[in-house]
Amino acid sequence: MIKIGGLLGRDDERRRLGLLLGNARNGRGGSLLITGEPGIGKTALLEAAAAGGTGLSMIRLDGFESEMTLPFAGIQRLTIPLSEHLAAISERQRQAIEVASGVAEGPPPDRFLVGLGVLGLLAAAAVETPVVCAVDDAHLLDQESLDVMAFVARRLAVEPVAMLFASRDEGGVATRMGGVSELALGGLDQESATALLSRSLAAPVDPASAAAIARATGGNPLALIDLAEGLSAQELGGLGLGTDPIPVGPRLEAHYVRRVRQTDTEVQQWVLLAAADTTGNVDFITSAARTMGLGEDVVDRAETAGLVELRETLRFRHPLVRSAVYNAASGADRRRAHRALAGAADHLGMVELEAWHSAKATLGTDAQVADRLEYAADLAARRGGFASRASILTRAAELTPPGRVKDSRLVGAAEAALVVGAAQIAHELLERVDVDSADRVDRGRAIVVRCALGLFTADPAVLSLAAAELVRAADEFHGRDTEREQRALLKAFESCAVTDRLMQGVSQHALGSRFEAASKSGGGPDATILAGLGSLILQPYAEAVPLVRAAFDAIVELPDHEMMHMGSAIAALGAFLWDDAGRSAALARAAAAARDAGALQALDTLMWVASLSELSGGTVKLAEEAIEQVREVRLAMGYDAENVINAALMAWTGAPRHVVLAIADGANSVGFGGVGATAVAAVALRDLAEGGYRDAYDRLKPLIQDPFLQVTPLQYPDFVEAAVRSGHAHEARPYVGLLMERAMANDSLWCRGVAERSRALTSEDSAAEDHFVAAVQALERTGAEIDLARAHLLYGEWLRRTRRRREAGEQLQLAVQHFEHSGAQMFVPRAQAELEAVGAKPVVHSGSGAPDFTTQELTIARLAAVGHTNPEIAANLFISVNTVDYHLRKVFQKLGISSRRQLAERLDAADR
Repeated sequence: MIKIGGLLGRDDERRRLGLLLGNARNGRGGSLLITGEPGIGKTALLEAAAAGGTGLSMIRLDGFESEMTLPFAGIQRLTIPLSEHLAAISERQRQAIEVASGVAEGPPPDRFLVGLGVLGLLAAAAVETPVVCAVDDAHLLDQESLDVMAFVARRLAVEPVAMLFASRDEGGVATRMGGVSELALGGLDQESATALLSRSLAAPVDPASAAAIARATGGNPLALIDLAEGLSAQELGGLGLGTDPIPVGPRLEAHYVRRVRQTDTEVQQWVLLAAADTTGNVDFITSAARTMGLGEDVVDRAETAGLVELRETLRFRHPLVRSAVYNAASGADRRRAHRALAGAADHLGMVELEAWHSAKATLGTDAQVADRLEYAADLAARRGGFASRASILTRAAELTPPGRVKDSRLVGAAEAALVVGAAQIAHELLERVDVDSADRVDRGRAIVVRCALGLFTADPAVLSLAAAELVRAADEFHGRDTEREQRALLKAFESCAVTDRLMQGVSQHALGSRFEAASKSGGGPDATILAGLGSLILQPYAEAVPLVRAAFDAIVELPDHEMMHMGSAIAALGAFLWDDAGRSAALARAAAAARDAGALQALDTLMWVASLSELSGGTVKLAEEAIEQVREVRLAMGYDAENVINAALMAWTGAPRHVVLAIADGANSVGFGGVGATAVAAVALRDLAEGGYRDAYDRLKPLIQDPFLQVTPLQYPDFVEAAVRSGHAHEARPYVGLLMERAMANDSLWCRGVAERSRALTSEDSAAEDHFVAAVQALERTGAEIDLARAHLLYGEWLRRTRRRREAGEQLQLAVQHFEHSGAQMFVPRAQAELEAVGAKPVVHSGSGAPDFTTQELTIARLAAVGHTNPEIAANLFISVNTVDYHLRKVFQKLGISSRRQLAERLDAADR
């Protein structure tokens, strides 16, 4: 944050503004949030941008306090001047903008998908002339619009677009716009403030008084100018020498109130109507004014008085005029104004607006108005406006008499708040629910929200009991709402996966039994999935496989908007079946669906799951790419990407053991038992890679002895190797048998490969080779490259011990190649040491152009290589087409190529 005192001309701020505008002219996008107290000069900087915008196209937008509960109201106004460019964006993005703006029907769009569409519109508008989008009073925008604009501002890169926001330093705007550069304005310095005051006066004021006033106003330019306009030099001199407070801050509002009250009664009433309005539409305000008996010329008199400006829409001379007028009015006068506006909205068929103003006009409870508000909240949800839905339902609840309907609305508001990550608001809403009198379905809904909040905020008091609580929620839904019952139980499984062995309040067996019971009480895909999850927990492996396979297939057959929320189940069922290819494909499709829908929160979860999954049955390289995508998603959402930590991946990529184990302990203390267990297992693999077999055995044995669902069998091969190499071969043999049994039941090449590899380790030398060969042959046909590399390594080590040095060298060379290609570098020194022991030449690497790619360049290159168009890539990565084109040009330059065909060939060669 930069605190500016500055000169009268605000040179520092102007230089920063000039740099932003210059970058836009030169094809480099950027954004700036200007914050400060009222009157400090934020709007003046926007005007300076307009004045200095030669060769730029300017789009202006103002926030309105009365629009703050209307979802996407700001976006609707922003996209009107951009409508001619709608053909330049995808149909999905166009539909998202239209549904969000309320001009079309369709599935509720995620606000980030709307953001991607707006980014595309601005980029298209800037093709001929660079664009500056200036947003004043950003703190008065509805939350959805502010989120969308912040998303766009963060994604600007090589588009000739600059976004400027001016906002009061309130309402958490800077936090909500995380990732956007901030310029925090302070007052003018003493010399500049005194000079401004003197220049604004018709007659001079003595220097001592001027200096005293400058100090009292904190150098606030608007306060100084307004004082100069409203008072004579003599009166100002008296203020400077007296002890009475000078009108600034709250007193500046009082100054505006006095100016309004100098006008006639009709103007005062009309200005109050305008302050309570949500549209800035003069005709709409005039219609409301007629119902109050105000004259037709009152709007002209208000403009003549210098209170408002009539442009395309009505604007107050300064936001303080609006707030001063509205806040100074009596409650009765405000309700009268809102009542008139509600009547005008009703006459025009503006349902949401009518409900909002009617609520403002209501004192106490009013069931009918509350019903209309709930309908307006439903309309907001249809447009994807869940922040607005939360706000509107909260107000509806306030207007609702105590009872079940009130509780239902409070729970609904909490659900909507949770969707947009407003955890504190959701928690406060739940605290207002009368649990004892609430309907059972609403009690269940409240439990589901509390558990989700516990996960969202990492509350250890909630996490360990969440699965049990979600079962309790399912019991509340039982016999009343089958769909909610099934979904609560699916969430219970997700919670179980998160807490792992730290789950309390319900046993794994009890959880499985509840899944099975629910699968029989209702039909549909969810019932099939629950049956599979119940079998995963309860049934012998061979008997469970068909039901688990049916559950996995049911997920794959779900429509995209449902499948993208099933990451935990995909990973669990796929791991149980040892179906590396199916699991990877399903997660990829779910992630693609989330990207297409702009559902960044779902994409964030899916990429986490994919990163962990790749470490078992995949590659470290893909796990790293997935976690990099998590960072990109977090940045796009405005979060700090530096806190993205996958402890298991850290163990694979060289982080000190004590750091990884400390993270595991921290995760366990919060309740994330799954994170802790996978981190410990990854450290054990690091021990294996470095020859610390006893350490690996000691770390893995507690995990094996306390098995957890589908996770523990994936660790059998590691335990077998650790046990055999540390002198505990007798403990390894039972797990070899279990692996072979599973391979027979699931027909998985991955499972068969690691089972054969494990069997080779426990076999006599005469039989071991057949099992090593079988392991390699099976794993070569899978995506489990790390396991394939480990099979080559163990086979090579065995060949060396049997003095077959040439053959050993061949296997070890293959091991090194696969370890390096998969990113499993921690195993390379062990394999290289074995190569040296057999006298083989070290592996020679030809290298490629890929290593110097950034993560985003590599991702874009791979998507382009398989045939995706630039717009498709932009939609997948939440960037603009310009940014895709920019990175592809850099990729082509680095590889020395000129076509996508060549790109595919070079990337394929690099991967080999």
